[in-house]
Amino acid sequence: MLFFLYNVVLGAAALVALPYYGLKMALTGKYRRSLGAKLGRAPAAAYEGMKGRPRIWIHAVSVGEVTAAAPIVAALRELRPEACIVLSTSTETGQDMARSLVRDATAIIYYPLDIPAVVEKVLDRVRPDVFAMTETEIWPNFLRACHRRGVRIVMINGRISPRSFRRYRRTRRFWERVLALVDRVGVISAVDGERLLSLGLPPERMEILGNAKYDGLAAKVSPGLREEIARRLNLSPRDEGPVFVAGSTHEGEETVVLEVYRELLRDIPALKLILIPRHVERGAAVRELCRRHGCTDLITLREIASGKERTTERVIVVDVIGELFKIYSLATVVFCGGSLVPRGGQNILEPAAWGKVVCYGPSMEDFLDEKELLEKVGAGAPVADGRELLAAVRGLVARPDVLAARGEAARAAVVANQGASRRHAALIMGALDDASSPRPR
Repeated sequence: MLFFLYNVVLGAAALVALPYYGLKMALTGKYRRSLGAKLGRAPAAAYEGMKGRPRIWIHAVSVGEVTAAAPIVAALRELRPEACIVLSTSTETGQDMARSLVRDATAIIYYPLDIPAVVEKVLDRVRPDVFAMTETEIWPNFLRACHRRGVRIVMINGRISPRSFRRYRRTRRFWERVLALVDRVGVISAVDGERLLSLGLPPERMEILGNAKYDGLAAKVSPGLREEIARRLNLSPRDEGPVFVAGSTHEGEETVVLEVYRELLRDIPALKLILIPRHVERGAAVRELCRRHGCTDLITLREIASGKERTTERVIVVDVIGELFKIYSLATVVFCGGSLVPRGGQNILEPAAWGKVVCYGPSMEDFLDEKELLEKVGAGAPVADGRELLAAVRGLVARPDVLAARGEAARAAVVANQGASRRHAALIMGALDDASSPRPR
């Protein structure tokens, strides 16, 4: 009955959302590339390369989850070189990231919409022995179909944010039934584990294994990546002066950053600003906002990609996807968005992996472990508002020796926390071993 009610609610939600997404697709082209595959209509070629056994399907919804999945896939490939490893994503940006980053996957596909007929069709084509979902990407119809087929189900790099936990807790009885389908769970932290246990996960199925994103980020850092983006932006911080990078900003935060930047220019006239909105479709609005704040000497990354060369422009607006991690390498100091507005924060480990001190606002509910880690080594700088952000950036830029030492502490903290990807891979291998025997009743 609970699954029936879930499908009724899912159908009603789809009817309400359909006009919005249809209009978005028509106006922007977004979702058009992936819709057919999500409905189970991917061409046969998408599945033809799936050779080998065992067949392991790993799902990583978008860019952040792909970063965590990549080192786990690499560890699995080492353990079972003959395996067929299928990686799926839900978003088009995640798909692009997976194709550029995950070299050890046998095939990369789109995850199906959680419609029973679609789920069955895609499972018929993939035929996995084990399914592993990163973080807490729980789709009930899909998991139920896997369970009925005898596919072992694993959660890797499991985490549940406070906001998600509040939503799940309102319908705890249903999620208890769903979590009963999961055979093994590897969570990032004890807090994540406690939240899942309170939703009904059997405690004997859970292990605390750490965050595989540390491995993925540490592996991505390279001088070549930094040189490539510096060349494209015609920007050498060593020659041109300090660079203030504001990454993954949300509406309301760019105004604060621009006000801070204008104040900083009084003391540091050579300071550059690279502004990276979380949603690139806001690029034009952010550019106009810059102009209203007097920042007219600006260029966008889209213009650079079209052939325009940056010369003396002090402000760069990044209005294309997939560049955030690389651009952090150019920063003198970083502000990470989604934190001065109530969005739960963004991934502060990305700049930390490059050895950067990171400023962020009070809303960091989704990244509390990462916040604690950086603050413990002096590389995280919490600020309450624009006034404190101004003071933090001004103080850090004025003391390059302190900035360098704290940045190195950030990098070292990320490196020291490596190893989780192998533990999550081992969890998947354990589920494969379980597959040779029937599930306990």
